[in-house]
Amino acid sequence: MHNLTIIGTSHIARQSLKEVKEAIEQLKPDIVAIELDRKRFPALFEKKQRSIGFSGIFRVGVKGFLFAAFGAWAERKLGESVGMKPGAEMKTAVIEARKHKAKIALIDQDIDITLRKLSAALTWKEKWNFVADIFKGVFSRKPEFSFDLRTVPAEELIEKMIAKLKVRYPNVHKVLIEERNIVMARNVNRLQKENPEKKILVVIGAGHKEGLEELLSHAPEVSITYHLPKGMKLHTE
Repeated sequence: MHNLTIIGTSHIARQSLKEVKEAIEQLKPDIVAIELDRKRFPALFEKKQRSIGFSGIFRVGVKGFLFAAFGAWAERKLGESVGMKPGAEMKTAVIEARKHKAKIALIDQDIDITLRKLSAALTWKEKWNFVADIFKGVFSRKPEFSFDLRTVPAEELIEKMIAKLKVRYPNVHKVLIEERNIVMARNVNRLQKENPEKKILVVIGAGHKEGLEELLSHAPEVSITYHLPKGMKLHTE
């Protein structure tokens, strides 16, 4: 029987740091799998935040480049508003894994592949929706979704936000959520098959958690056992 635990985090929530640390301390996993690839992993320990250079346009396309640049800027600003560096929970996962002698697995798709796909898939309608949503966000007094940035949003709210993303930006949803979920599910599946007796902790963004669980539950060779110590709560809603 496989022991697999999946934690959904917020990349700028201090709550996620505590949850990741508690999970590793209490579960004592043999492997900690994180939502990163080999290109993004080194940036966790760099003092200066790495940005994609203009040469990246030739690798990932103009639209992918602009999306990555804007996304990094927005996440950095949100992080500054709550005193958190984006991705701090992933860094905590790595530090705690090393402290407890657990192996680290990078399960996400190569960032260049993701951005190239995004460049090819993004439509004019989605770009217009993007501009319209920014305009609405700047001038609207009442945001459509409201929650404390210091905590992980409740699962119900996450579902609503993802549903909205799928309607407004179907190709963005497909590339950033659906396709990456498939890649990560395959990698977790492989980890389980190669390490049948090991306990695995998966640390991913909360928006991927439900999709990843769904994919793994439909893989006949994969079974999920949530091995949580008594009294441990990974989500405070």
